[in-house]
Amino acid sequence: MRNAFAAKLTELASNDDSIVLFYADIGNRLFNNLKEVAPTRTINAGIAEANMASMASGAAMMGHKPFIYTITPFTTARNFEQIKIDIAYQNQPVIIVGTGSGLSYANLGPTHHSFEDIALMRALPNMNIVCPADADELAILMPQLIALNAPCYFRIGKKNEPKVHSTLPALKFGQAYVMNPGKSVAILANGTIMPVAQQLHQELLQHGIEAELVSFHTVKPLDSTYLSNAASRFEHLITLEEHNVNGGFGSAVLEYYNEQCMAVNLHRFGIPDRFIDQVSSQHTARIKAGLDIDTIVNTLKSRQVL
Repeated sequence: MRNAFAAKLTELASNDDSIVLFYADIGNRLFNNLKEVAPTRTINAGIAEANMASMASGAAMMGHKPFIYTITPFTTARNFEQIKIDIAYQNQPVIIVGTGSGLSYANLGPTHHSFEDIALMRALPNMNIVCPADADELAILMPQLIALNAPCYFRIGKKNEPKVHSTLPALKFGQAYVMNPGKSVAILANGTIMPVAQQLHQELLQHGIEAELVSFHTVKPLDSTYLSNAASRFEHLITLEEHNVNGGFGSAVLEYYNEQCMAVNLHRFGIPDRFIDQVSSQHTARIKAGLDIDTIVNTLKSRQVL
């Protein structure tokens, strides 16, 4: 996905002189093509993420459309105060890009895992949050984020994420995208965990359940229209995310239903409230976190969903 991000940003910057990228000494070769078309607008801020956020806010105040880019925990947690005060409070149109989200950097340990980033960004007024499932979703949503002219957190993967759509989807910011219509059960998946959600969809089919599979790419604002209708359409709702089960996408859905006084059978799957360490890959990290298909299916069986 990071290659898709660089390619799309290069395309957009070629046609819009106001787009500028600040990156924290990562992906130097990744942005070689961008440097060719926008050499003065491709700025290595160094390993100084907090400064990078403030620089981007200043650029936005001057009329630019800034992106900031680095590994997810460093672009969110490390410079949270600057995002809060300089970007969100000032309501500046900075797009905060976190690459390698979730457990993508599994073997580097919790310092490089991002299981709290959505929770942090959700807590900020004026902040929008978008988590594409694959490179196609990323490329479709990026221009829409620029058009928002508002602070936005863009949570993307690392590399080699599989495509999840057979044809280009007609995605719209803030609107859930139904990949497979269904009944009885709805699987609401957020971000790069979508391939696991697709596996779950197939498992449910084998149990005679035609579940609805949804790419819920926008966490903030939530698609309240879809959620409101889903409450009456489905017996069970399943949220799936590669983020702490507390404070993320599933929590946002749960909060919505609670505030609307809607009774639903909601099953939230995410990273448990503990650190995931001593793992060698994203796959093994997901297994340890209980985000593998076998654990999810067994949990649903124990809850009599299957």
